Amino acid sequence: MSLPKSISVFAPAKVNLTLHVTGQRDDGYHVLDSLVAFADIGDQLFIQIGNTISVTTEGPEAAAVPGDMNNLVLRVAGLFEDMPGASFLLTKNLPVSSGIGGGSADAAAAFRGLMAFWSGGETDPALFAPERTPMFAGLLELGADIPMCLMSQAARVTGIGEKIEPLSAMPAIDAVLVNPRRAVSTPAVFKAMQSRNNPAMDTTLPRFAGFNDFVMWLSQQRNDMQDAAIGLEPAVSDVLLALNAQPACRLARMSGSGATCFGLFEDAQKAQVAAQALTARHPGWWVQPTKLGTQTARALPRVS
Repeated sequence: MSLPKSISVFAPAKVNLTLHVTGQRDDGYHVLDSLVAFADIGDQLFIQIGNTISVTTEGPEAAAVPGDMNNLVLRVAGLFEDMPGASFLLTKNLPVSSGIGGGSADAAAAFRGLMAFWSGGETDPALFAPERTPMFAGLLELGADIPMCLMSQAARVTGIGEKIEPLSAMPAIDAVLVNPRRAVSTPAVFKAMQSRNNPAMDTTLPRFAGFNDFVMWLSQQRNDMQDAAIGLEPAVSDVLLALNAQPACRLARMSGSGATCFGLFEDAQKAQVAAQALTARHPGWWVQPTKLGTQTARALPRVS
């Protein structure tokens, strides 16, 4: 079986539209109930098979990316014991430690790319499905967000991140992502939370007739980490206020453990106008209009 010469993989940003913290296990892992969607913006990973494992990072957010074995891309490569070496070129467009799964998305992209190499160029999505992945336990141990990023598919995620229920009925949503250039530590946010035993979402989620129906339901849900994150980093509150001040913003909420927040808009034009206004008023912030939903097709490896 001949191996591909190179593979390019898109790593979409992951956004927690809801994040209900429903408990904590004896081993310290928190139990979650989260609705996740994926953006049409993200990082890009280029992979070539070589004799050693290495990663080079470029792009606007490259400075904060670790180049040692703390880099999840390299740790994922370590799971492939029978593979030759691989060199990774990561174009980093997403802020680090920002609550939108950048490192986990990169790790999942590395896995998709290496699986394509391992299979001789196969890019069928079934190859990366969490329930069929032979290295699922290893990926989950590296990061609880990695399995949900494998398919880059809108989903309800429960447990510690290992239970993934795809949501085919969720409408694609125009949004603006905003990060105030402040890194927030996920363990610190969990430690600062007042309650770790909160209600889950309803057992059965409704079928959404469209954007308005979805936003009305979403407004009744929560991110249970948001208040704790604001206590540690008040800039999160500044971002939420700025998003809510945009006339067309229908809902603003923090993603993950922060500090990135999202604002939801009825259409792409309104999202673009809001992004331009936010950038003009806060030139130091990271501001990106995007569309949230399922990005499975775009996240498939491109073989050459």
